Amino acid sequence: MHSLSRLAKLKSRKIVGLMSGTSADGVDACLVEVGGSGSKLTWKILSVASVSYPAEVRKAVIEASEVETGRTDLICTLNFVLGEIFAETALKAVRGAQLRPQQIDLVASHGQTIHHLPQSRSIDGYASRSTLQIGEISVIAERLGVPVVGDFRVRDVAAGGVGAPLVPYADRLLFEQSERAVVLQNIGGIANVTLLPPQQSGKPLLAFDTGPGNMIVDAVVHDVTLGKKLYDTEGAMASAGTVDHALVERLMEDEFVNRAPPKTAGRENYGREFFRTLSTLSLFGRVKGSDLVATVTCFTARAIAENYRRWVFPQWKPEEIVVCGGGSRNKYLMGRLKEELKGIAVVPIDERGVPWQAKEALSFAILGNESVCGVASNVPGVTGASHPVILGKFVP
Repeated sequence: MHSLSRLAKLKSRKIVGLMSGTSADGVDACLVEVGGSGSKLTWKILSVASVSYPAEVRKAVIEASEVETGRTDLICTLNFVLGEIFAETALKAVRGAQLRPQQIDLVASHGQTIHHLPQSRSIDGYASRSTLQIGEISVIAERLGVPVVGDFRVRDVAAGGVGAPLVPYADRLLFEQSERAVVLQNIGGIANVTLLPPQQSGKPLLAFDTGPGNMIVDAVVHDVTLGKKLYDTEGAMASAGTVDHALVERLMEDEFVNRAPPKTAGRENYGREFFRTLSTLSLFGRVKGSDLVATVTCFTARAIAENYRRWVFPQWKPEEIVVCGGGSRNKYLMGRLKEELKGIAVVPIDERGVPWQAKEALSFAILGNESVCGVASNVPGVTGASHPVILGKFVP
């Protein structure tokens, strides 16, 4: 039997971090050897692995995430099916490091978000924000035979926060520098930014979702290719298209993009309903094919940059922006970001020593480490929680 106290006493811990984002394209795993916690943290990546969702599973995840198609029986089944896929991904990372599951100390799983409601809602006088991630951690614990910590967001929400973003705590431990500001831009399904002022400045970090990442681009690619493609490989389709700047300007009126932080977004903001609006704005085919892919990719870059101009640069103007997530592989999107943010270097995170597909999973490995060490790892100034809390639920 494993225990939290035994794990906390270990000199170092081998932890598999697991992450699946709002793009719902699969699971990323990062096996990390971690020592200490908090400011004394040390870390070393041992292996990275990914498992793509089969087409029917991805379809089911998206259906479960939408109000019109989500069903209790589907969510119930998916919770356990995704638990199996998360376990499969963790095992792939373990074997990639030429280790056995018995040599792993902990798995830390973010799970798959299927609904996120950061604005309070009420039923018969009981009001609360809420969030739901699935991918049953008991299944992961059974398949690997090691303890699992997961469901990280809910304690922050219970404490009055919006439950996201959670990775800024890990960003600070992993990337903060003494005399230089660091900006990390993740572009997954949703895009989010973390500004780490120089440590010696004493200023608090700033982090929030900037708006759409790959989600709208993926949906358009899937639509215009009649389901043959799920995403724009290296931005090839966008590169072949022409941007409709008038449509970009209309899209830039989006309420979330223009909202001040703290803010967090999901498929509720940029899912099926947004796609209907996009279809209307593009006049049902006036902007189509590669032109539409180029246009929504341009909008994604513009939305990120506009958030920087409004909320990041007034705090600190960095020398460079480090980009992670699948969007860092889209050459057209990266080019657009560089155009929007002239004078600032925009570089993929690979050039800073972390594989692009590993950063989010690495972050949750770090958060899992803090949880078993009894360290609070939300950032109330970012999420709006009333106080710091220890995140996650534990299955021994």
